[in-house]
Amino acid sequence: MNDGLLPAEILDRLKAQHAEPHRHYHTWTHIEALLAWLGKTIGQIHDPPAVELAILFHDAIYDPRAKDNEARSAALLLSELAGILPDSSLERAETLILATAGHRLPSTEDHILVSDCAFFLDMDLSIIGTDAATFESYEAAIRREYAFVPSDDYRTGRSAILRDFLERDRLYFTEYFHNRLDRQARLNLARSIARLKQT
Repeated sequence: MNDGLLPAEILDRLKAQHAEPHRHYHTWTHIEALLAWLGKTIGQIHDPPAVELAILFHDAIYDPRAKDNEARSAALLLSELAGILPDSSLERAETLILATAGHRLPSTEDHILVSDCAFFLDMDLSIIGTDAATFESYEAAIRREYAFVPSDDYRTGRSAILRDFLERDRLYFTEYFHNRLDRQARLNLARSIARLKQT
């Protein structure tokens, strides 16, 4: 993707940010994975540029110790691209990025935006529906990003996050991702929660 969507210098800055040494999962590889999903689902996306912008910027700011990464990433999107891309696309991308804070769909009557957000959030969560080995590598990378957290605290916190997803009636909002990834995702989550209890 990104066939000229972003100026080269902005894209280079984004790639540099995703290469920060504390990142182990939230790297440019993650962005490329989501862009690949966008390519596969683009026929079902109403505003592909907005979704692509959200993919490119949603982890632009990533500090594992902070609680406002999503808001700061959305703000960076607006500051970097104001006057370069249409306000409407930027506003929609901002909403998508902010939705990653709780992985919940936005409360709006804009059904097109909600539909695009459903696909975007499912893309972002696709990693938990991968094969067992890929999921284990993901979990190990997340642990490295939170290496500063003591083991007991990490087990408690990570278990709560994974359990929140596992207990949802729907892990994936769209039929596209639900049909492809839900079963494996639930197996991965249950296995990881059980292991966290044992260690």
